[in-house]
Amino acid sequence: MTARGADEPEAPPDAPTPMAEGWHDPATAWRDPLSAWQGDGTATRAPDPEGVVALVSDTWPRADAGLQITGGGAVAVDTDTLRTTATAFTTAASELEAIGLRLGSVQNMLLGTWGDADEVVAAASVLGTRLHETGAEAVGIAAALREAAAVYEVVEIDIALRAAALAGDADASARLEARRADVLSRYPEAGERAALAAFERSVMWPGELVRQGTQWGVGVGDTFSEPGAVWGGLAVGLGTIGGAALVGIGGTGLVRRDARLTGAAGPVVVTAVTPEGPPGVRAGVAPGAAATGGVGQAAPTSWRPPAAVAPQSLAAAASRIPGDGAARVRVEKYTMPDGSKQFALYIAGMQSADVACGDDPWDNESNLQLYSGRMSDSYAATQAALTAAGAEAGDAVHVVAFSQGGMIGAHLAVEGGYDVQTLVSLGSPVEADVGAGTLSVAIRHTDDPVAGLAGGGALGGVGAPGSFVAERVYDPATALEDAALPAHRLTAYAETAAIVDASGDPRVADVHAVFEGLAQAEAVEVSEYAAVRGDR
Repeated sequence: MTARGADEPEAPPDAPTPMAEGWHDPATAWRDPLSAWQGDGTATRAPDPEGVVALVSDTWPRADAGLQITGGGAVAVDTDTLRTTATAFTTAASELEAIGLRLGSVQNMLLGTWGDADEVVAAASVLGTRLHETGAEAVGIAAALREAAAVYEVVEIDIALRAAALAGDADASARLEARRADVLSRYPEAGERAALAAFERSVMWPGELVRQGTQWGVGVGDTFSEPGAVWGGLAVGLGTIGGAALVGIGGTGLVRRDARLTGAAGPVVVTAVTPEGPPGVRAGVAPGAAATGGVGQAAPTSWRPPAAVAPQSLAAAASRIPGDGAARVRVEKYTMPDGSKQFALYIAGMQSADVACGDDPWDNESNLQLYSGRMSDSYAATQAALTAAGAEAGDAVHVVAFSQGGMIGAHLAVEGGYDVQTLVSLGSPVEADVGAGTLSVAIRHTDDPVAGLAGGGALGGVGAPGSFVAERVYDPATALEDAALPAHRLTAYAETAAIVDASGDPRVADVHAVFEGLAQAEAVEVSEYAAVRGDR
C-alpha cells in the first residue's frame, strides 16, 4: 500500500513534492496522515488511518541490510576517535585560515598591478571566500563531534554507574559521578541529550518488526475488506510500536547481574535418554553400555574421540540443541589434559503451548515464569541434568540455547553457581548482563517477535571482549503465514549461525576458539535428558 491511492485527489498546486519515490517525510510531504485533502484544496482534521498506515509501513527504519555484527548496546561509538577526529578538523581549520591569509597577501600585491590581473584577483577573492566558509564548517564539525563524544560518554558513564550500584562499589560510583559532573560542566546539554538518546533507542529499535507488522496487519485486514486492511495495519503497526516501547523502556528483556529467580519449582523428574550424535546422527553405544539410563544416570555415550564430538562452528553447535525428540537438555562433559572438566550445555526452546496444564516443563508456563523473573520447572530440570552429568559448582560451562533455553542460560550465567565461560543464545527473549568472564554471543532475527521481547538488549555491550550481537532479517517479505513465526524456528537460526560462521568477522574466531579448545580434551561423555513434571 502506498501513501497515495489512485482514487485520491491530486495534491494542491503549492504542495511540496516528496524528496524521492517511496520516501515520505511527515514534516514536508503533502499528504498529512492526520488530514484528508478535500476537492477544493482545503484540508480537514478528520483522522486518515490509511495515511498513518502508509507512514508507518513506508517510512519506519528498515533493517534488511543483511547480516549485522556489532558489539551490542546503544553505544557503538569510540568517543576517543570522535575527539581525535574533532582535533583533526580544528587543525584543518587553522591551516585553511593560514592559507587564506597568504592568499590575501597575494591579492593585495595584484591589486596594484596592471588590468590583466583582474581575473586572477577575482578568482583569488572567490577562493578566499570559500576557504573562509570551509574553515568555519570545519570548526562547526569539530564542535559537533566533541559534543557528540560528550553525549556518548555520558551514556557510557550512566551505564557504568548502574553497574557500580548493582555491585555495591561506592568508590567506583563516586569516581564516575565526578567524571559525569566534569563532562556536564563543559557540555551542559549532554545529560539531556544522553537521556533522549537512550529513550529513542528504547522506542525505535524494532524498526523491522513495526514495518512487517504493519504490512501483515494490512494483509490480514484485506481478507475482509479494504477498510479492514487499513485498520488492520493501523492496529498491528501501532500496537507493535507501543509494545516495543514498553519492553524497551521497562527493561523487562534484560537479565541483570543481580537477578535472582523467585519462588520454587517442581517437582520435576529428569530421565537420561539415548543421545544423538552430531550432526543429528544417532551416536553409537559403547560396548557393554546399557540401552537406557535412569534418573541421575548418564545415558549411553559415543566412543568417538573428543575432536570428532566437539562442535566445529556455531552452526554445528546450534544443530545439537534438542528439539524434535524426547530430550530437552544435552550435556557434553569434556575431560581436559590437565584433569579439569568442562561442560557444553545445549538447552531446547519451548516444546508445548500449554499453560499450567501440561507435563512438559518446556511450555508457555515456564516461558511466562522465566520472563517475569520466577523459577520455572524447565530451569530446575536443566540444573538437575547438569548435576546428573557430573557438573559441580564452579565448573566451566559453555551454554548454547534457543528461545526459552536462552532465558534458562541467562539465569545460569548470572546466578547458577557455574563458571559460565560462553553464552550463545539464538532467538532468546532476554539478554543477560554477564560480566567480563563470559563470552556473550546473541543471534537474533529482527523480524522475530520473540527475540524482540529482549527490547533490543542492554544499553551497553555485555560480556567479555569479543562478545557480539549478530542480527539480520530472516525474511523481508510478509505473508499471512508469518503468524506461525517462521523467523523464530530453530532451523532458521541454524541458517543464520552458518552465515555468522562464514562472515569473516574476527570476533567469530573467538567463539570458534572455544570449540577448538574443547576438541583438545582427552575424553568426552555425551548425555541427553528428558523431563516431565511430577504430581503437583
